[in-house]
Amino acid sequence: MTAYGSFSDTELTDLLKLGDHAAFTEIYDRYNGLLYVFAYKRLRSREEAKDLIHELFLTLWTNRENLFFTVSMPAYLYSSVRNRIINFITHQKIADRYIDSFQHYLDNTPSNTTDHLVRHNELNAFIEEEIAALTPRMRQVFELSRKTNLTRKEIAEQLGISEETVKSQMHSALKILKVKLGPLFYLLF
Repeated sequence: MTAYGSFSDTELTDLLKLGDHAAFTEIYDRYNGLLYVFAYKRLRSREEAKDLIHELFLTLWTNRENLFFTVSMPAYLYSSVRNRIINFITHQKIADRYIDSFQHYLDNTPSNTTDHLVRHNELNAFIEEEIAALTPRMRQVFELSRKTNLTRKEIAEQLGISEETVKSQMHSALKILKVKLGPLFYLLF
């Protein structure tokens, strides 16, 4: 078994270009910790630093056949990490600006937009149609109960009917509206 730890960076690079896994592992073991510390000091995030270093080594392995260093391997690796940090920070700033811009839009957009008002008016018209379709006495009891918040006793006195009749009319009105309005019924009443 060859002792890759004794090989120079140039020798390891030549073996890496040939697809030697052990040479790649030696380069990884030799520089991973140092590059991680370098990245962590600038990013202050363990996960981001780890991801950045892993991406660098993945790229190194993927592009191994085309490697050509004009500087030493450590200089190449540190420059690559530095460039990746700059790209990450730039991307993060753009993302933060986008999120801030979107949040500003949400904060400053009135909730009563035209579309919202149109849907609200259509829904109200639909509900009013269904209430209007009730029998006259049932509609009268329902509207007094829901729109004026009168008690059963007050409704009975106002209409000259018994409280039981008010209760029965309300029960029937709610039953009919529940069928006609479906899921909307639970949101409204």
